[in-house]
Amino acid sequence: MTIAFLGLGGNLGDPIAAMAEALRRLDMDARTEVLGVSLVYRTPPWGPVEQPAFLNACARVRTARSAPELLELCLATEAALHRHRLVRWGPRTIDLDILDFGGEEIHGEHLTLPHPRMAERAFVLVPLAEIAPDLDIAGASVRERLQALDRSGVEVALAGPDWWRGA
Repeated sequence: MTIAFLGLGGNLGDPIAAMAEALRRLDMDARTEVLGVSLVYRTPPWGPVEQPAFLNACARVRTARSAPELLELCLATEAALHRHRLVRWGPRTIDLDILDFGGEEIHGEHLTLPHPRMAERAFVLVPLAEIAPDLDIAGASVRERLQALDRSGVEVALAGPDWWRGA
């Protein structure tokens, strides 16, 4: 079993509902269990396209899947929730990214781990710091990396550790 960390986000439709459904689908997978989820944060849009603010969160999962198999599960979950990849870094209903997979380094055509840009993004590190402040990212902890980033515009949008479980 491997501990992995995922980034979740979206800015079209109802991103909170989409992220919650994605987490429930991952948790229902026989080989994957959601162990913890951050709060949801409203964050400024990032990328070359004008678009609405994002909602972002991070999750800790335990999985018996390999990293490529977990990516396949994440992509299938996005597809089931009507994610369409039209513009890189553009608006989306749901986005699931593997940030770290048990500290493994992978440099493949479809998967690079740890996530190559997470250390530059407050919208990833703020929620990740809630569930993994000491996670090592290229020789520095999430907490240390976050100190160097501009966190302006990153604000709590939804509190409570079980927001994703539904009523």
